[in-house]
Amino acid sequence: MTKKQPLKRPEILAPAGTLEKLKVAIHYGADAVYIGGNAYGLRSRAGNFTYEQMAEGVAFAKEHQAKVYVAANMVTHEGNQEGAGEFFRELRDVGISAVIVSDPALIEICLTEAPGLPVHLSTQASATNFETLEFWKEEGLERIVLGREVSMEEVAEIRRNTDVEIEAFIHGAMCISYSGRCTLSNHMAMRDANRGGCSQSCRWKYDLYDLPFGEERRSLTKNGAVSEDFSMSAVDMSMIEHIPDLIQNGVDSFKIEGRMKSIHYVSTVSNVYKAAVDSYMADPENYVCKQEWIDELWKVAQRELATGFYYNIPTEEEQLFGARRKIPEYKFIGEVLAYDEASQTATIRQRNAFEVGDEIEFYGPGFHHFEQKVDVMYNEEGESIDRAPNAMMILTMPVIEKVSPGDMIRKRK
Repeated sequence: MTKKQPLKRPEILAPAGTLEKLKVAIHYGADAVYIGGNAYGLRSRAGNFTYEQMAEGVAFAKEHQAKVYVAANMVTHEGNQEGAGEFFRELRDVGISAVIVSDPALIEICLTEAPGLPVHLSTQASATNFETLEFWKEEGLERIVLGREVSMEEVAEIRRNTDVEIEAFIHGAMCISYSGRCTLSNHMAMRDANRGGCSQSCRWKYDLYDLPFGEERRSLTKNGAVSEDFSMSAVDMSMIEHIPDLIQNGVDSFKIEGRMKSIHYVSTVSNVYKAAVDSYMADPENYVCKQEWIDELWKVAQRELATGFYYNIPTEEEQLFGARRKIPEYKFIGEVLAYDEASQTATIRQRNAFEVGDEIEFYGPGFHHFEQKVDVMYNEEGESIDRAPNAMMILTMPVIEKVSPGDMIRKRK
């Protein structure tokens, strides 16, 4: 930057596909979460919220000084706008902090029919220059989610020329299409990607065929060494090694992608970015990106990682061709429900099978981690068991360090 700006702590904004994920994200450090309602969103298969669930989520967030935003970023066709005014008024009255919108019709409806509900521009609207941000600011929007095609140099230029809030994606899946506007799913699965039905056709496996006239098609790769072929799939984004650039260039909100990801993902990624941001804000001059943060991100299920468009135009190295170059080594196996200090025993809800003899890792908010071996465990009847095979079963086991409700457990695959 040409002029040094006072540092502002960015908001950590996490995805919350369900009420459970909302609470987990906030518990693990998110300053805000974004959810979907029962209409106008782009994740029809996510656990979208009823108004009653929204009210519970908002109450929980307020109790923890956090905010809840609702994504209503679909592209509307004729008739889709019917009922939008009532929908936005319900969100406002429930206590939602802002709504994330891309369609100008829905923006206009929200601003005129639900006054008092702040509007943020969705990344789907491809805001990639400061003139665009100024336009939407004049329309009454408080925050702009930048298009994921924006470079770090452009972020700096945008910040120099506008004071509207900037939100930018810093971790998660990257869409292969420009700002997510794609019709592959419409053609290949008859599911409208821009109205909540994306089937992620770009993630499908494709082959290359020779089609000689009048003959049967022949695969050009099936007998070769190529495996796990993808022709369009992008790697995921991770900006954990570039926190200073994001903060110094004025990004107000760090957005994590993944409303359909697990509580293991939401808790881990929120925990990591909170630790990194806290560390930087505490001592910017001596900040160092810790290897343990990078390692921690690799403990959750994801694709390979890159920095998207921030520093260069992605090449074939940022696409998924052939066999995976790196695979997460851990799986999520349970969560702590309670801890008895007298007996040093944890009550656990199982999420994936594990057994006596396994080496497991406990982790919680604030980067509290420890590993131990499972020597013994008991079912709800107090009977000793060798294995916990049933999803959501309740069991108890001794632990070597104190744990807390909400702590998570994982093990190496």
